[in-house]
Amino acid sequence: MTTVQNFIDGQRVDSSSGATMPLIDPSTGEQYGTAPVSNEQDIDTAYAAAAKAFKDWKKTTPGQRQKALLDFADDVEKAAEDLVAAEGRNCGKPNHVTMAEEIPAMVDQIRFFAGAARVLEGKSAGEYMADHTSWIRREPVGVIGQVAPWNYPMMMAIWKICPALAAGNTVVIKPSDTTPVTTVMLAELMAKHVPGGVLNVVTGDRVTGSNLVAHPTPEMVAITGSVAAGKAVAVSAGGNLKRTHLELGGKAPVVVFDDADIAAAAEGIATAAYFNAGQDCTAATRVLASGSIAADLTAALAEQAKGATTTFGRPADDEDAWVPPVNNVNQMERVLSFFEDVPAHATVAVGGNRQGDKGFYVEPTVVGGLRQDDRMIQQEIFGPVITVQSFGDEDEAIAWSNGVEFGLASSVWTKDVSRAIRVSNALDFGCVWINTHIPLVAEMPHGGFKSSGHGKDLSMYGLEDYTRIKHVMAYTG
Repeated sequence: MTTVQNFIDGQRVDSSSGATMPLIDPSTGEQYGTAPVSNEQDIDTAYAAAAKAFKDWKKTTPGQRQKALLDFADDVEKAAEDLVAAEGRNCGKPNHVTMAEEIPAMVDQIRFFAGAARVLEGKSAGEYMADHTSWIRREPVGVIGQVAPWNYPMMMAIWKICPALAAGNTVVIKPSDTTPVTTVMLAELMAKHVPGGVLNVVTGDRVTGSNLVAHPTPEMVAITGSVAAGKAVAVSAGGNLKRTHLELGGKAPVVVFDDADIAAAAEGIATAAYFNAGQDCTAATRVLASGSIAADLTAALAEQAKGATTTFGRPADDEDAWVPPVNNVNQMERVLSFFEDVPAHATVAVGGNRQGDKGFYVEPTVVGGLRQDDRMIQQEIFGPVITVQSFGDEDEAIAWSNGVEFGLASSVWTKDVSRAIRVSNALDFGCVWINTHIPLVAEMPHGGFKSSGHGKDLSMYGLEDYTRIKHVMAYTG
């Protein structure tokens, strides 16, 4: 059995209450460990450590913070096999996919923020009033409270921790209750390079998360999670006007026009839809197809679904399989509930069932013939389910794409460059891909509009979100 502990002030510690929660392997449905259910006293202790550490950490030079992050990146590379094995049990993910797709990206993102720490910019000093010189200071915000999700526990921890520390802040982060293992492992690796209290991890349930957000110490709270969780954080933070950074749900439209290469589009869409079992806020799961190709594209997507191999059993067992289980039993039941609500005018082309009787597997699924107001179109499924709508013209495609509460990501598939630019301009989403879907790079921002939240992860914009701007003016006459 794996025993997880909190990580506070540079040390692993149990919860002061002694309460624990079970950790379940999604690939088997069986318990493999326990983690603390942290209470208000644990959160007080973690924030006290972060506040104490901030007094010195904020004074470190960008070069010192860069060195710490670069050394951390090296250690993550060296510990890759242990991290991947733990993440496999934590999430049910196939180990070979995590090693190939997540570890290199994480290391690159750490190194990006290490370098970015040294190139924060502001207006140049100048005389904007006679006999007065003004300049801009970009300062760390302070102590940051963060809540990470269960779909990419390691990577989302990196997205949260690294820009905050690079900017000179200190952090208390709570991983998801179902996936705390690798966040604590990362904190231990980071502790080799930063003083105690700079990075702290408290594990627990929703009450733990609520207490973390409501605590008076943090100057800012950041969450990656559902829209409902983001709204709760915004309300709580508003009580004492904390800054918020909210990366919430998505319902990405995938707009396929009649001149697109159907085979290439189907393959690209399926890969971006079934990766991580569709548990991605940017997943390519809401397809809008031009009426003349909708039937052919639906059939092509169904063939792709049939070839999407599932990782039954331990994630290390099958190197050809790449679709994992969904993360937990509640999520599996939520995804299955959508199949019970398929309207009469829609057709399940393939899938639509639980897969196997062990673990939390759902069949890769394609549902065609859906309409704009159907639940499957309006709500985030967060599972391996592709929906297909048939649109009549470009205006309708844009209206339906934008006709959801989310605004995180989208894609356009066409050979017409003018149309691609026109539609990408009209889509109300923080990211628009053209003839591809889901690639991310550290240099470019990730974050949405509307109910998908505000603030950016990755890029210089992500780093700047963890800073505050101060104007200093000196009389020189």
